[in-house]
Amino acid sequence: MKRTLRDTLRELAGVPVPRFMGGNEVALLQGGDELFPRMVAAISAARHEVWLATYIFHDDPAAQTVAQALIDAAARGVTVRVVIDGFGSIKSLPAVRARFAGSAVQLEVFRPLDRWWAWLQPGQLRRLHQKLCVCDGGAGLTAFVGGINLIDDRHDLNHGWCDQPRLDFAIELRGPLALSARAATRAMWARAHLARHWRSEFRMAAASEHPVGETMGLLQQLRGPAALELDEAIDDPRPMRAAFLVRDNLRQRRVIERSFTEAIRRARESVDIAVPYFYPGHRFRRALRAAAQRGVRVRLLLQGKVDYRIAALAAQAVYDELRGHGVQIFEYTPAFLHAKVARVDDDWATVGSSNIDPLSLLLNLEANVVVRDAGFSHQLAQRFDAAFALSTQVTEPMRRGLRGWLTRVVVASAATLYLRVAGITGRY
Repeated sequence: MKRTLRDTLRELAGVPVPRFMGGNEVALLQGGDELFPRMVAAISAARHEVWLATYIFHDDPAAQTVAQALIDAAARGVTVRVVIDGFGSIKSLPAVRARFAGSAVQLEVFRPLDRWWAWLQPGQLRRLHQKLCVCDGGAGLTAFVGGINLIDDRHDLNHGWCDQPRLDFAIELRGPLALSARAATRAMWARAHLARHWRSEFRMAAASEHPVGETMGLLQQLRGPAALELDEAIDDPRPMRAAFLVRDNLRQRRVIERSFTEAIRRARESVDIAVPYFYPGHRFRRALRAAAQRGVRVRLLLQGKVDYRIAALAAQAVYDELRGHGVQIFEYTPAFLHAKVARVDDDWATVGSSNIDPLSLLLNLEANVVVRDAGFSHQLAQRFDAAFALSTQVTEPMRRGLRGWLTRVVVASAATLYLRVAGITGRY
């Protein structure tokens, strides 16, 4: 069936606002070793459609296994649409294109960097950082959401192969919330598709019977209503209650950050956060400080084995401020840390793609799931405890005097400059 501009715009306009829904099944998965076999099984069982969005689609054996499952699904008549980020997959993009060439997999690249002038566009700083896969099978939709790229757990793009797998998480999701994940993945594919084909799509629309009315109406839907406050939408008490959160640059710019800070402000006993890239804004830091000062145990699990030096400096720039108010900071040293998970008390947990830094909170396209379920929270608590046991607590001041002041100034100035170039104004 031939696609139309109306199809593309409908998919773009379909990203849902966050809303807690009951009746979901959510399974916690650690690393690609647990995720990839489940994902391949879901793709192999798909009947009509598979949607996949990822920041990195590598060409190592683990990624090739997923790629082959996609090719096989498309060969048996399943509609398979894949969108990958043009920067995150820049090294492997030729190999990925070659692997899908000649197959029925419909591949799109989000903001490709295949021409030199593309690097000069400020919009290129806003990347597709989501990791989503949605398949329809005999038991309904199955969605995978998290922080795990399509690359082997022991393979790092900058440091090569490692002995230990990176610490990372995703979830397998079934139930009504999987519809939200599908809508978000479709929107990302449609956005990349429209960017590449907008001239031909608008020419076809202009030749249709009612081009103006339908196109303008769908364009208006892209803005949509303001995002709902999560607390106002908890209307289904059945387990497992969960909400799908998307950070975009249209309607839901700060929904993930607000969900974090509101949960921290309501915390009574504990806050655990694991994230590789940590440079929170003033509102986020204030929420952490206030929670620790009122007696909540606040623990941060951050990188001990550093992949990007600038990211480590940014995190260390706020160590002393947070530790001075009672926040406990641990550095994970057995392997690279890539997890983006958090747990507050025993009934709030999130797994997703969002870091706690300016790129994720203000620029990149991200997707998280928030789960309000004691059983799921307990599972995540066990993974946290195991990781903290292997980590080193930071007990000494990082940098004092002039050197410490200069580090903070340089990090803050670099972050501000990056945001200004990307078009973000105001205080972070």
